[in-house]
Amino acid sequence: MLYILLSYFAVLYVVSRLVARKSTDSVFYRGDRQSPWYLVAFGMVGASISGVSFVSVPGMVLSSGMTYLEVCTGFIIGYFVVAYVLLPIYYKSNLTTIYEYLRHISDEAYKVGSLFFVISKLLGAAAKFYVPCFIISRIMDWNFSLTVVGMLLLVWAYTRRGGIKSLVWTDTVQTLCMMVCLLLIIWGLWHDVGAGNEVSALVGETARRLDLSIFSTPKAAVNVVSGIFIVIVMTGLDQDMMQKNLTCRTLRDAQKDMCSYGFAFLPVNALFLGLGVLLAALHFQQGSPLPDKADELLTSYCIQRGGMVLTLFMLGIVATSFSTVDSALTALTTTICTMNVKRKRSYVHLLMAAAMAVCCILFDRLNTTSLIDAVYTLVSYTYGPLLGLFSFVLTRRHIRRMRRYGILTVCLLSPLLCLLLAQLTPLLTDYSFGYELLLINGLLTYGGLWLMQLPEKQQQENL
Repeated sequence: MLYILLSYFAVLYVVSRLVARKSTDSVFYRGDRQSPWYLVAFGMVGASISGVSFVSVPGMVLSSGMTYLEVCTGFIIGYFVVAYVLLPIYYKSNLTTIYEYLRHISDEAYKVGSLFFVISKLLGAAAKFYVPCFIISRIMDWNFSLTVVGMLLLVWAYTRRGGIKSLVWTDTVQTLCMMVCLLLIIWGLWHDVGAGNEVSALVGETARRLDLSIFSTPKAAVNVVSGIFIVIVMTGLDQDMMQKNLTCRTLRDAQKDMCSYGFAFLPVNALFLGLGVLLAALHFQQGSPLPDKADELLTSYCIQRGGMVLTLFMLGIVATSFSTVDSALTALTTTICTMNVKRKRSYVHLLMAAAMAVCCILFDRLNTTSLIDAVYTLVSYTYGPLLGLFSFVLTRRHIRRMRRYGILTVCLLSPLLCLLLAQLTPLLTDYSFGYELLLINGLLTYGGLWLMQLPEKQQQENL
């Protein structure tokens, strides 16, 4: 397995060196705006599906059936909103990082937005990277800390020169690798379950036992709307996800890339959920109990099968993990360096890799699943203020000056109020908030920013 991992890294390293022979800021941050849109679209699929998703999405059929497809349907609409509302603004403003657009409010807004992104992305990427590193270290019986450091050094090595220009091509390789591994695992599982009519009958029985109906649940409409806003915030307002799109030659190319990627996201996730259905069907066929944790559905099967299936599983995790972390590392470096041009890019890039490694190792030292869940919850809350900040700029023609530290205060209080709301609502009612809490977070931020504006009279006196 070590030989396969090193060979895989060698391919990525060679591709990155061939593509990005120059190491300039324009190459690292923008890819010289020469990326083919179809490569960006294909690579974005792998960048969106992290190692956690590779493990968790098949298990969703046990906990929530196929309702994730309702959210994915909302994703498609969200990608069109990003393509035809946000991308024209970013291209017209000729931005290096999308948070520079927040300067329309003030420099404080730009810095607060960038800070929220850096914290969210660093913790979120570390949490996503922790899970595959943990699985790989346990399966291979490697030291966890050395596994994290070694894998991040590999990512740093092939991204340090070419940055985003390299990633457009290496993520294409990694998405292709991930899809091949997924299809081969499904093909092998199909033969394990049976063939022909036997599989169809067993899958039908599994669908009835797990209730795999979609668009008939009470929260179907809420899931679709939530999916729209998840994409707007976690793609359209995320430097990590938008940086590749901003490397396309023209706005038209970037829009084609975004829409194509949006349509591709639904069938890819349908494949992962289909894999989960086949895994559940195999358990029912064998009469074995389903795993207590949904995330273990695919992992336990691959470990039991061993051989080529386990190798494909490990390679798929590595491909999705590398694709997620390399773009996060590049986006973090870009955001910090543009906030302070005096920072040397190579030092910041290495520092971000080290910070991510430290976070992963701390997660392991504390060794609690609830900590990882808490980190994901924190990251989801910190995207709400970004939604409020951008909405405030986009919907107001005239923005008055803000009270000192008003923007920071609002962006800190809004997630805390949402957290309080999420904790109290189930105690007082039968309703529990889900993805829609992101929208409420954004609305609270918007309202808080409106209240923090100085009155017109005071504005004129200050001038």
